[in-house]
Amino acid sequence: METINSVRGFRDILPPETDKWQRVEKTAHEVFRSFGFREIRIPVLEKTELFRRGIGESTDIVEKEMYTFTDRGEESLTLRPEATASVIRAYIEHSLHASETVTKLYTIGPMFRRERPQKGRYRQFHQIDTEILGPDDPRTDAELILMLTHFLRKLGLENLALEINSLGCPNCRPAFQKAIVSFLRGREKELCPDCQRRLNTNPLRIFDCKVESCQTVIADAPRLPEYLCGDCRKHFETLQESLGLFSLPFTLNPKMVRGLDYYTRTTFEITTEFLGAQNAVVGGGRYDHLVRDLGGPDIPGIGFAIGFERLIAMMPEADDALPPLLFIAAMGEAALKKAFHICNSLRMKGLAVEMDYAGRSLKSQMKRADKLRCRYALIVGDREIEENRASLRNMRTGEQQEARLDMLEETIIQLER
Repeated sequence: METINSVRGFRDILPPETDKWQRVEKTAHEVFRSFGFREIRIPVLEKTELFRRGIGESTDIVEKEMYTFTDRGEESLTLRPEATASVIRAYIEHSLHASETVTKLYTIGPMFRRERPQKGRYRQFHQIDTEILGPDDPRTDAELILMLTHFLRKLGLENLALEINSLGCPNCRPAFQKAIVSFLRGREKELCPDCQRRLNTNPLRIFDCKVESCQTVIADAPRLPEYLCGDCRKHFETLQESLGLFSLPFTLNPKMVRGLDYYTRTTFEITTEFLGAQNAVVGGGRYDHLVRDLGGPDIPGIGFAIGFERLIAMMPEADDALPPLLFIAAMGEAALKKAFHICNSLRMKGLAVEMDYAGRSLKSQMKRADKLRCRYALIVGDREIEENRASLRNMRTGEQQEARLDMLEETIIQLER
């Protein structure tokens, strides 16, 4: 019978890689909690209109990449391609804004986009997503970026480059869009088909195009920072001053617009040279009108999303798997029965213990204890059961001592301490 393999672009995450995933998640929980964030868990399936309104009709995600279908109730549903719109939907639906003026949320989970699979990019991928809702102070932007860099450093990542830009606001952006359209008129044929259409729908998206010919055309185009209004300019300057207080290096990138329509003012990316052309591991920015656009009150926000797979690919190698404390090698039926009871009693007390049920030779069982890198091995046979004793071996030093079976749990617990 023909075997069934996973769907293209969807993959299994196997040990020992899952050990590294758990380390990332544990670090995220610890760091984000210290900065006042709380976890939210959101559905993987949402109404399609949420992403059309939230992400933007003219984005590649909405136009080309979403997994959308009509359910039995004739309602259009979509597997979430990103998390921010879903978090904002939950924030509005449950009136979280009514209970606190500042809401800090994060979520970790799978997203879905039907794009060409490549190294570090899959059709089911995973993100760590954080959002701050309420304040519009640029120090909030700096706080979020500082938390992000602190988190990445705790994971051992180095040689990262922070790039920042300001996309302005509805007051100053129209003048810039007009300048871009004027600059590109007469050169439309040099643009890719997508950017020819974007010229009439959302000219800023041309800066985000990865097609080389489009990048050549816009190389000398006007830059948005030149068109910022006074408020946006002051906001951006305060952000830079706040980052400077922590000597956090950054580069101004006036061409960075990000791939989603909801961004305003601050945008940022952290890049690395290790992932080739697709070098951004983290991206985010401010979205001061997204809550309002999704039917909620006019509340500003800012957030970022980390690509989990890319983050894992960048992390230095480390042995994340904690070896078992104890391996119980039982020889004989009575010993096996006693070992089974000891093993699972210790597990229920929170200790990592392994044993073998197959009745293999002592040599084979000790080889397995060594392969598992167990710190200790308990050797017990039927004779030892009668004499209320067992041999406890330190697998690192080879030293061996006798232990009383009726005091064994207390002895093992002391080893863990």
